[in-house]
Parts: sequence; structure tokens; C-alpha cells
Amino acid sequence: MSDVTTMAAALEAASVRRAFGSVQAVVNASLSVQPGSVTALIGPNGCGKTTLMLMLAGLLRPDGGEVRVGGISPGASPKAARTAVGWMPDVLGTWESLTCRETLATFARAYGLTPADADARAFSLLERVHLADLAEQPARVLSRGQKQRLSLARALVNDPPVLILDEPASGLDPRSRVELRDLVRQLGVEGKAVLVSSHVLAELDEMVDDAVFMSKGVTLGEAADAEVARARTRWRLVAVEGDLAGALARASRDFTVEQVPLGSAAVVSVADDADAAALVAVLVGDGIKVARIAPVGSALEQAYLTMETERR
Repeated sequence: MSDVTTMAAALEAASVRRAFGSVQAVVNASLSVQPGSVTALIGPNGCGKTTLMLMLAGLLRPDGGEVRVGGISPGASPKAARTAVGWMPDVLGTWESLTCRETLATFARAYGLTPADADARAFSLLERVHLADLAEQPARVLSRGQKQRLSLARALVNDPPVLILDEPASGLDPRSRVELRDLVRQLGVEGKAVLVSSHVLAELDEMVDDAVFMSKGVTLGEAADAEVARARTRWRLVAVEGDLAGALARASRDFTVEQVPLGSAAVVSVADDADAAALVAVLVGDGIKVARIAPVGSALEQAYLTMETERR
């Protein structure tokens, strides 16, 4: 799905597996996240996403396979690997009597910052996640969405090159979701490697450069990539006048286009934006009044619905 392949991976997993007693949570998972890119981890509840993310963050030891963070194995050099990762769980999990500033400053001190530098880092991050006005409020008074923003700030305390975010948009209002999307994209621009899981696939589509799909503890690899690529070629075309079905049939002699006429609308398959523009030009020349043409919807969502076999 992405062209970001020219540099060494910042985060890698190769044939990772993990069981809890008789339950095999992760069976065979492999992925690679490049510096300066945002990668989605997608799958149904219970497919092993969180277990995989915990292993990538160095918080859970794999039963087999290999994890590397910036080329470092968490098993061989746990402190160095964990210092390179910012981990945001799906639930904040902090001391609720501490204020937002104290929460971040405490973690900053744990990473070796002086008290003054820790406070400065805390205020800077609170401003970045729009919680500066709540700096002296205890975490217990925060809403679910505000706790998510504090949790993201906490993941950034050590300015890590790798970020692992588990359901960061959970509980956020629409404005906060947009701000989160923009912030995650900015973190990628700044050179960080970001792995993010979410069930809001339409939002992920606007946020990520790449995607890894999981099902029953297994990452799906090239088959999933092919489904996403196919979904990106599907566009909905709406006309207000003219024989759209007939015009599409004639146009298909010049373009690779599959038509599914729906009265005055159709779903067409085109190679790229330029192909879509050329098709519209041909249709207009054939007397069709085209009202609009746009992608059918989230490519990640379409691909997920095509591949998904679990419902939990």
C-alpha cells in the first residue's frame, strides 16, 4: 500500500507468536514500519492486535519469532528498546490523584530529565494535545477523551522514534478526532514511525501510509495488500442525464472499466486519478452529464469487509 521502502525499518516483527496457556493469541505475525510513516494495524476484536503491540513495545516477551526496534532486540537490550518506543494503551492507567502536569513530569523524570526540564516537557506536551488548561487538574476528573489525549502525551514524553498507539481515538469527540489525525500525520512528517490500531477505518484511511491486517492471530500479508489496492480503484459515478450504462459499455473499449449500473449511477473500476478524469471526458463527449465521481469509500473498510471472517 505504501512506497516507503527505501530505508531500514524502525519497527519490525518476524514470525512472532505468543500463547496464554492453551490460547494462542498470536500465531504468526510479521510487519515492518518505516521511519516517517504511519501504519495501521487492523483486525476484529480478539485477533491478537493488542498482544502483538505489547510484544512490539517490549512489554510482553514473544514465545517465538523476533522483534526489533531500530535494529535492537527488546529481549537482548530491553532498556534501549523500550526507550525508543512510546506506548499508548487503550486505557490510560495512571495515578488518578496526580495532576496532568505531574503525570507527564513523573514519566519525564523516569526517563532522566531534570525537574525543570520535566516540567517544561510536560507543559509543552499538554499544549500539543490541547490539555494545557487542565494542567493542574487531577487525572480522575478527565473525560474519556481527555484521558486519551493525556495518554498520547505520555507516550511522547521521551520523544521516541517509534510510537505504538492502541485505539487512540476511542472516546474522542469529532473535533478531537480530526486533531488526533492531524497530529499523527505530523508525527510521521517529523520522522517518527507510528503503528496505530483502530476500528474507525474511514479515519485510518486518511491517516496512514500503510496497513497490516490480522485475523485469528495471523498477519495477512500480500493478500490484504492486493485487496486494498483493488478497493482503491473502485469509484462511484453519478450522472443526471444520458444513457450512462450504454456510454460506459462503449467507453470500456478504451478504458479498463467494470460497470455496475445503478440507474443514474455506477460503480466503476479505474486505474488511477488520471484514468478517472479521462473516463469522465469520454462520457461527457458522449452526451452524459456527469454530476460527480469519487472513490466509493474507505479502501481499508472495503478491504476489511472483503477479507474478514471473524465476528467477535
